[in-house]
Amino acid sequence: MTGPHALKPFLLAFPGPLRDRLVAAVLSGEKVATTGLLAEYEIEDEELPEPGERWGLIDSDGREVAVVEVTEVRVLPLGEADLRLALDEGEGHLSVARWREAHERFWHGEEMREALGDPDFRVDDGTLVVVERFRVVRD
Repeated sequence: MTGPHALKPFLLAFPGPLRDRLVAAVLSGEKVATTGLLAEYEIEDEELPEPGERWGLIDSDGREVAVVEVTEVRVLPLGEADLRLALDEGEGHLSVARWREAHERFWHGEEMREALGDPDFRVDDGTLVVVERFRVVRD
């Protein structure tokens, strides 16, 4: 495959203001990690990313704005998220509690519940999440 969409898309949140903020944080170097639900991968029958893989960072308009390389992938219970992760996500959360509050708001939102096909979806300390660390290799 050639052209701008030869890489798999690296999608943060849903298109709109939140994605715009997250993409900007990646491009500025503030955001070097992201956390998603393992359930999302299972529902979409997607394999977890692997270190060394390169993905195209996609903005809200569907354009590839940078290439990111995955440096680490871990699956862990949500209750094990730590301050380093909260800070590395580059969203300005200075405590795990604030980070978790923002993520729960997103994961419990209508768009995510619709994507998961579960209108009552809720996370707890045991919910498995996928933590990806990455670096921008080309922008």
